[in-house]
Amino acid sequence: MKKFLVITSVASMVDQFLMPNIQMLKDMNYDVHVACNFEKGSTCSNERIQELKQKLGELKIKYFQIDFARNVLDFQGNLQAYRQVVSLIKENQYDLVHCHSPIGGLVTRLACIKARKNGTKVIYTAHGFHFYKGAPLLNWLIYYPVEKLCSYFTDTLITINQEDFALAKKKMKAKKVEYVPGVGIDLSRFQNVQVDRSAKRKEIGVPEDATLILSVGELNENKNHEVIIRAISQLNNPNVHYAIAGKGDKESYLSELAGALGVAEQVHLLGYRTDVAELYKTADIYTLPSIREGLNVSLMESMASGLPCAVGNIRGNTDLIDENGGVLFDPHSVDDCKDALNSLLKSDFTKMGEYNAEKIKSFSVEMVNEIMFEIY
Repeated sequence: MKKFLVITSVASMVDQFLMPNIQMLKDMNYDVHVACNFEKGSTCSNERIQELKQKLGELKIKYFQIDFARNVLDFQGNLQAYRQVVSLIKENQYDLVHCHSPIGGLVTRLACIKARKNGTKVIYTAHGFHFYKGAPLLNWLIYYPVEKLCSYFTDTLITINQEDFALAKKKMKAKKVEYVPGVGIDLSRFQNVQVDRSAKRKEIGVPEDATLILSVGELNENKNHEVIIRAISQLNNPNVHYAIAGKGDKESYLSELAGALGVAEQVHLLGYRTDVAELYKTADIYTLPSIREGLNVSLMESMASGLPCAVGNIRGNTDLIDENGGVLFDPHSVDDCKDALNSLLKSDFTKMGEYNAEKIKSFSVEMVNEIMFEIY
């Protein structure tokens, strides 16, 4: 039986995005191992990580702790992780290694240099390069040379949006460059949800007759929820409410900002949630104001749930949202965001949502699995 290692920086990546791939690899009769940092850096709860470990155990998948750092410039932490990965690969003699995330991809591909000479194949999925059109110069100075170097040690480089695919084909040196439309969405999980909207709104503190705008994602600088809160404060419409499902280091700041702008009663920070499928069905509009994305899963989930979308005009989002399904705005501009929300509030919600629900079928887990099966 061939051995296959799936490796990434944090456990939440495995839990939220990689389990369909892992299940497929099991079905293909690989001996699958999983490695990541189970102890630090995840966006999901400790209880959820324990559930993940239990699930991996039930699937008879061995899992390993790798002390990946969260910062590419943490040389000591990344050196420790490098040594751990080298040891893991030497001990298990993998036939294939599939790595994810910038740091996981960097450390693992360098650790696999010797193994590749002995026949190990290395796959790397770039879930959105940190260098992109409009990215800070520092991102290009740090991340581009690293990715370019590591591409020499990559058998298959997978990109998940059209901008990254075009760049990788032109600039990277992997043996193969592939486009895969994301990690795949289980459409049935979102299309067939039944929820008591009134009860769910009451639970999260949103009036039944309000227009509810929803975001799902970590409360950090990149997710840029601040621009939506500022835009809502300028709408001067007390009937518009904004709910964010997620946790992160910006939670106190966002709460204080909403209070300072006089919209505290319209902004709802829901924390980490396990009922996002129900929240999508409770909302009227989905918004993703991120500064950087690869191909955002929550946006795809919202489309599968039949929501119209107001999203930042950035790479990845433009693969998913067009004028028939929502509005694109400059995520750095509060005025542009406000205008986009105003436009959407006056639009035909139902028609846009139906369009998105149809369009997202091209990004289903079945479609993605067909492509990944051929790659594996």
